[in-house]
Amino acid sequence: MNRPHSGRWLEELTPGLTIQHVIRRTITEADNVLFTSITMNPAWVHLDFDYAERETEYKKPLVNSMLTVAMVVGISVHETTLGTTVANLGFDSVTFPAPLFHGDTIRVETEVLAARKSASRPGQGIVTFEHRAFNQHGELVCRAVRQALMLEQPADEVD
Repeated sequence: MNRPHSGRWLEELTPGLTIQHVIRRTITEADNVLFTSITMNPAWVHLDFDYAERETEYKKPLVNSMLTVAMVVGISVHETTLGTTVANLGFDSVTFPAPLFHGDTIRVETEVLAARKSASRPGQGIVTFEHRAFNQHGELVCRAVRQALMLEQPADEVD
């Protein structure tokens, strides 16, 4: 039986592969306020326009960086791991070289840095992804390096 998926199997995720993701996303004030509120982050820099204008160099609220990284990984899922992953194993690094603001649009690219079969889990392997997000001006706004436990292509799905 074929497993529904749009992600790629371990064998398809070869080091050097770079995917320019089709989905782009404009981050709204509502996105930022909702995410920041439901994650219990009371930081004024994300929620308080008066504080941001008076007390920050940017003069307006910043998009919550945890929202940024969540959207970056989420945008990548359709073309990398949807239906082909077992688990997210963790992040080696996450950096935010430039801020995001309400109304900014991000585009994402993903590069496979490494991939190997698992020594302890037959039919699975570990892939290291580097996700890079750029705003509408082409500025790098997020870089995240993470590992995912991926499935090998099932024998009944090999062409």
